[in-house]
Amino acid sequence: MKENGTSAHHQWKFFRAGGFDQVLLETGDDLLALSQLDNKLWSALSCPVNGVEFDQRTLELIDSDGDGHIRVPEILAAAEWAGACLNDRQQLVNGSQGVLLSAISCETEEGSRILDAARTLLANLGKPEAEVITVSDTCNSETILAQTRFNGDGIITAASTDDELLAGWVTDIIECMGSETDRSGADGITREMIERFAADSAALLAWHDEEPGGADITAPDEAMLLWHTVKPKMDDYFLRCAMAVYDSRATTIFNSSDENLAALAPRNLSEIGDEIATLPLSAVTVTGSLDLIQGINPAWSKAIARLRRDIIRPLLGDLAVLTEERWRELKSAVEQYETWWSNRIDTPVSTLDVERLKQWQDEQTEAKLLALIDQDLALKPAFDAIVEVERLTRYCRDLLALANNFVSFRDFYTGRGKAIFQSGSLFLDGRSFELCITVTDVAKHALLANLSRVYLVYCDCTRSGGSDKMTVAAAITNGDSDQLLVGRNGIFYDRQGRDWDATIVRIIEHPISIRQAFWDPYKRIGKMVGESLQKVAAARSRMNEEKAVAELIPAGTKKPDAKPAPPPFDVGKFAGIFAAVGLAIGAIGTAIASILTGFFKLPWWQMPLVLVGIMLFVSGPSIFLAWLKLRQRNLGRLLDANGWAVNTRAKINIPFGASLTGMARLPQGAITSLFDPFAEKKRPWKRWLILAIAIVAALAAWRMGLLPF
Repeated sequence: MKENGTSAHHQWKFFRAGGFDQVLLETGDDLLALSQLDNKLWSALSCPVNGVEFDQRTLELIDSDGDGHIRVPEILAAAEWAGACLNDRQQLVNGSQGVLLSAISCETEEGSRILDAARTLLANLGKPEAEVITVSDTCNSETILAQTRFNGDGIITAASTDDELLAGWVTDIIECMGSETDRSGADGITREMIERFAADSAALLAWHDEEPGGADITAPDEAMLLWHTVKPKMDDYFLRCAMAVYDSRATTIFNSSDENLAALAPRNLSEIGDEIATLPLSAVTVTGSLDLIQGINPAWSKAIARLRRDIIRPLLGDLAVLTEERWRELKSAVEQYETWWSNRIDTPVSTLDVERLKQWQDEQTEAKLLALIDQDLALKPAFDAIVEVERLTRYCRDLLALANNFVSFRDFYTGRGKAIFQSGSLFLDGRSFELCITVTDVAKHALLANLSRVYLVYCDCTRSGGSDKMTVAAAITNGDSDQLLVGRNGIFYDRQGRDWDATIVRIIEHPISIRQAFWDPYKRIGKMVGESLQKVAAARSRMNEEKAVAELIPAGTKKPDAKPAPPPFDVGKFAGIFAAVGLAIGAIGTAIASILTGFFKLPWWQMPLVLVGIMLFVSGPSIFLAWLKLRQRNLGRLLDANGWAVNTRAKINIPFGASLTGMARLPQGAITSLFDPFAEKKRPWKRWLILAIAIVAALAAWRMGLLPF
């Protein structure tokens, strides 16, 4: 990529956000000077056309090579083209309400064409006096184009001519060769399609002219299959007749013998068709002719009837008797026909009959249709200008917004609007998450997104009964993760305000906030203590159950699956265990007493510092590690995983991250009642317990001489 030094002719403005300097684009001159801005200062070098919240038609117009990505040269080309068409560059900033006709340049050929097209478009819309043309005006261009016969795209439709014969040929070509979509939205044909149809028609007619003997065999493929089935049997018959002429004894021997016929007599002839088919085709005689109507072997009668109808009649005429000479003539004719048929032209034009194709040649239809194509292309500059009017209005409306989400990430970091990569807001766990990105492949996205150091939840979103589906990755940047679990449900609102049912399907865990890191050790200790108490309680409950069962079962009886009786109580062993437990409790008590003694000996102003130090000792490592990771949170890796090419370290620091997650708060001035009819009832034993602990601590301090009285 070419690197351009920043020109001294344009004074750039930058602002600091996300840990890097971003260019401030505010005027039309800023957009037109982008070619002078060093590529290394661009926030992104590429972004996908799909999966971003931006006008898709505008992105398609900017994506000149149609590869599905917007790149730096395409942004520069769009800005340069729009600037060349305008004499007022501020239209690139103020064009959201439309482009002033007076702002379109008349000094260039392209600008003049666009201005004339804009006026024509407004006149066709019934607004000839309008001074501004908007994107919505150009969106009605399809309606205008649908009312015209020619629109300069090199495609003609059946409506392009009043000649019914030509319109019929357009329909036939579409049925044979397919169609292209005209600017009006109708199906049409191009010059290439007409020329290909003409060439195939000529080749097909030339092949038909070579048909031997002018035969018109219906269903040739089936006829040839029948021919190769019957031909060996016919050859066999005529050879038998020739043998009968050679030796009169063959008349008797080559026909069915009395023994063969007698063997068939008692059997069900309908079940032995194959054996009958092996008999001669007809009675062998010295005359050597075959009666095609009478005397045919029943197993071959239908095949011979089809042969006479489908092959003999088209090639030799309606014969009732076939002699050996005519048989040889028939074989020669079929051989020629089969050779001709094997050379047939494979083209979709063959669906039309020969007479229709001859009409195509006789009427010189190709030249007439190509003349319509030329007539349509003659208007190409005028109608292309209408498309350019749409391009200009869209660039004036959208180009600055795109640049502020591509050259810089101004919309995202200033909060003046959602960035184009933000697909909506997720409401879950009493919070709203604003950094939500549409994802197509969760597994692929997670590989790179994990490097962003951002806590992510992937949610499958559905609506309309599950027919509409999408997946989003939401960044959790404030609060905690205690209640974020796979399978939990929330609601996702897209940029159009539609609500989707969202379900967490995957979580990538990273630190969320300093507050979470501070309380995390205590939560882990509490969880560990809780699990230990649960295990002790479960063991105690199980022991009580076993004891109760043992007391209920009479002496001398034993359950089938009962465990062996425990060994007798060992007093010595129990005493040793009790002594060890006592020593442990004593040691713990001594340690606690020593700590309290040292604590109470401190001056009163040092006691809070000690408590703070203890808390820092417990939470400090967790806070430090979380702080390091929170400083590494990177928006770029999230976007790179979605097909972007982010060109800088777009950080999400702690204050900015907190702004991306909204916490539940009561409205200002809200009146809250503290009375809860279902609150747990307070019991006095807690007060007495706290009071007892305080008294014991005071007595211990007094006995140690720590109190002044």
